[in-house]
Amino acid sequence: MIGYLLFFMILAATIFSMSAQNMPDLSNAVIAAGSDAVSLCLSLAGAMAVWGGIMKVAERSGLTEKLTRALRPIIGIIFRGIDKNSPALGAIAMNLAANLLGLGNAATPLGIEAMKLLKREENSETATRNMAMLAVMNCCSAEIIPTTVAAMRASCGSAAPMEILPCVAAVSVCSLAAAMLTAEALYIGRKK
Repeated sequence: MIGYLLFFMILAATIFSMSAQNMPDLSNAVIAAGSDAVSLCLSLAGAMAVWGGIMKVAERSGLTEKLTRALRPIIGIIFRGIDKNSPALGAIAMNLAANLLGLGNAATPLGIEAMKLLKREENSETATRNMAMLAVMNCCSAEIIPTTVAAMRASCGSAAPMEILPCVAAVSVCSLAAAMLTAEALYIGRKK
């Protein structure tokens, strides 16, 4: 579907450009946009590599394990009925830690692993409350450091790419709370 949409957008732009006799402007815009896209991808890849490296250093130094231990009591309250020594709780904690650090790309494989462990532990073919809550928390994660957005701002020439930090933290906490309350309300409504 997206492929068709993109094709028709390109076709429409070409037809309108030809009818307005602006083909050189279209060609210049395509080349400039392609160049900007490659630059943005490279700068984001660099930022992700840096933060991914920091995450690896944190793992090897034991910082993520300490963060996992600190998050376990909270995770135990949110994810009910899971043994406190379950590997699923450790995977969930790592997923949340990566999301807190704004490492969405690093958090995704951790979230998939946590979901597999939850599925195995809860022995369910359909989404359970805990699985739904993990999906909600992964999608609407609270971020302490918005690394991807900061990298994009830096690549666009921002003098202070991290100045958005307080706003991002407040908005992400509010959206996470709203999403979790909605998921819980829907679960309670379904149970009745």
